Amino acid sequence: MKNLKKIALALFIASSMGAVSNTALAETDSGRITYAPADAIDMVAAKTGLAIDAITKGEDKEKVSDLIKDVLAASKEINASDKVFAARDKVHSKLKAARKHINEGATQEAEQELRDAQKGFLALKGLL
Repeated sequence: MKNLKKIALALFIASSMGAVSNTALAETDSGRITYAPADAIDMVAAKTGLAIDAITKGEDKEKVSDLIKDVLAASKEINASDKVFAARDKVHSKLKAARKHINEGATQEAEQELRDAQKGFLALKGLL
């Protein structure tokens, strides 16, 4: 009887934790758009392309820096797995390096970093 009470209590606690856990009740906020991982990757790669185009057109460094900042913010929408998250962080370092190069005035290096970042983002689809 003593073991039966322990088992019943353990089952009750486990079921109550599962019923009100954060993951069981998880949903997106109203007004927030969620993207499928492949769609988010395409969106981020397109935004990276916009930043590359801005560099080739000779836009000022503030505008290009803002575009790279938008790419960094948009890339946070890529949520798939730990492998994808780790690979996305590696691409983030390329974006940050590109932003640093832009602020220093080295547009050729920044453009190359952005091209590498775009290839890196498109390679994330292979990890899905």
